[in-house]
Amino acid sequence: MTRLSVPDQLKGQPITIAQAEAAGVTRDQLRGSQFRRVGRGLYAWVGLRENPDFVADALLRQLPPESVLSGLSAARAYGLDIQSAPRVEVTAPPSAPIRTRPGMVVHRARLQAADITRMRGLMVTTPLRTCFDLLCNLSLVEAVVAADTMLHRRLVKLPELVDYIEAHVAFKGVRQARRVAGLADAKAESPMESRLRMVIVGAGLPRPEVQEPLMDEIGVVVARPDLSYRAARLGIEYDGATHRESLAEDNRRQNLLLSRLGVVLLRYTAFDVYQRPATIVDGVRCVLARSPIASKR
Repeated sequence: MTRLSVPDQLKGQPITIAQAEAAGVTRDQLRGSQFRRVGRGLYAWVGLRENPDFVADALLRQLPPESVLSGLSAARAYGLDIQSAPRVEVTAPPSAPIRTRPGMVVHRARLQAADITRMRGLMVTTPLRTCFDLLCNLSLVEAVVAADTMLHRRLVKLPELVDYIEAHVAFKGVRQARRVAGLADAKAESPMESRLRMVIVGAGLPRPEVQEPLMDEIGVVVARPDLSYRAARLGIEYDGATHRESLAEDNRRQNLLLSRLGVVLLRYTAFDVYQRPATIVDGVRCVLARSPIASKR
């Protein structure tokens, strides 16, 4: 059997059966070895490389034109790494004839034109609207992670986020969104640092400072811990995957903090954050108890 010569216009993106037939490719040929099924009534040339938008693009082609990527799917489009998510998350008007199904979650809302933008050919909620949706719908901790990340990357600014929240007070979850805006910190440099901070804050301990420099008696910066209580001479750091590679440097810095400033440096890992949060809380509380700021918020 002669191998099908796939038309160039069918190679660059997922296609519908109608698009294939218009280019001279039959349904039987679509089911052959040179195409793969990527959704109901959607196919892609086998040589088309998948990317993070591939499935979303395929599904959006089946939806009414006013449907847009939103929530965690929009967050992924902006490069956020916050938590596992439904395969595709979209927002559509209340009257749109679509519904949640395997692989896709549909939210109902009337989005304003200012809430929608285009990214890599996909219709996506803007960073500001995406941030608002995440703050309303994620758990408190993950919402803070999202806010920290988007603020740190300057995708949104805190004053405009606060204004947007106050302009949408009728939305479900807005009370949490307000709380998250008060907890968020643009200085946070990674999601795990944010989660570590929320373990501490969630236990009722004073809110630590984020990425503040610790200086010696002549004003030389000795270290910049992820979190700190400078008045209590306490620094707190999250040790991620790179810690093993920088162990010697980390130990040298810790020795400097102890010898020159009398600062205690506590280090915690993902295992501590997820499996032993009480260990973190007890360690921080123990050091703060020896300080004049003990247990005062």
